[in-house]
Amino acid sequence: MTKKFGIWEIAVLALLREAPMHPYQMQSLLSERHKDEILALKKGSLYHAIGRLMRAELILAKDTSRNGRRPERTTYAITPAGRKEFICALRQIVAVPQRESSEFMAAMSFLVHLTPAEAIPRLEERCHHLEEQITAFSSSVAAVTQRVARINLVESEYLVAMLKAELTWVRNLIAEMRDETFSWDFKTAVRDSRTSATAAGHLEE
Repeated sequence: MTKKFGIWEIAVLALLREAPMHPYQMQSLLSERHKDEILALKKGSLYHAIGRLMRAELILAKDTSRNGRRPERTTYAITPAGRKEFICALRQIVAVPQRESSEFMAAMSFLVHLTPAEAIPRLEERCHHLEEQITAFSSSVAAVTQRVARINLVESEYLVAMLKAELTWVRNLIAEMRDETFSWDFKTAVRDSRTSATAAGHLEE
């Protein structure tokens, strides 16, 4: 896209490509289609995305209406530029892997600060949570499979696949810690790290 937009902007453009709608309709459809598994359904995030797309002239306010005593609702529509930018962005996101931030990956980079004995039960607890998430998401997909086309659930399939892959990796790591083929000592690791850093500094001189 002309500007770097996040998944919320992509979601808004995708919905408005179907038909003009107001934010409440967008939020209802995202929830109904189980997109809340990948999006935090917060009104603030939705309205911020709408504002950014408006400023970029990728969507426009079509009309404003009021139903009884309810607040006014503005219906938005995608512009021709918005349609073009949406498809270009979607193609790019699907084709090119991005290094996405992960709190777990960041935490693992500091695992040396725990002893293997401390790390094992925490990783086992993570496995338990992963198993619960896999069961919950798999059940959710199975519940709507009969009435929703697979193309509308493919991101949930991906989510379950990623959770299963993580579960397998964590279990293997625990097994290596238990049989001590993978172990560490904090003081030794810090000393080795400092030695490596010093050596690298000398090479650069």
